[in-house]
Amino acid sequence: QVHLVESGGGLVQAGGSLRLSCAASGSIFRINSMGWYRQAPGKQRELVADITSGGSTNYADSVKGRFTISRDNAKNTVYLQMNSLKPEDTAVYSCNLNWNSNLLLRLNSWGQGTQVTVSL
Repeated sequence: QVHLVESGGGLVQAGGSLRLSCAASGSIFRINSMGWYRQAPGKQRELVADITSGGSTNYADSVKGRFTISRDNAKNTVYLQMNSLKPEDTAVYSCNLNWNSNLLLRLNSWGQGTQVTVSL
């Protein structure tokens, strides 16, 4: 079993910054990737950014150049630095963990979500 604890959401004005963090704990054999997804009201959940254990990153086109994902492997923690925020970034942001509980079993787990609201 794995536990994900997210923090860092909140209300910010357009042009401002926020930093999200997500810490994973539990019986983790191996972390394959960690990432952030978001879901705005009335829209489907979408990938914001993810990062592999080797450090390879992937970003949604809408956030490239504004958001930066990073991770601390020793702490099993992923961060999302969000700069130049726009009202359209308003959504619930959820942490995703792709991990192995043993050599064979690969799992996907989600955090509880944190609200990010960007005002004009």
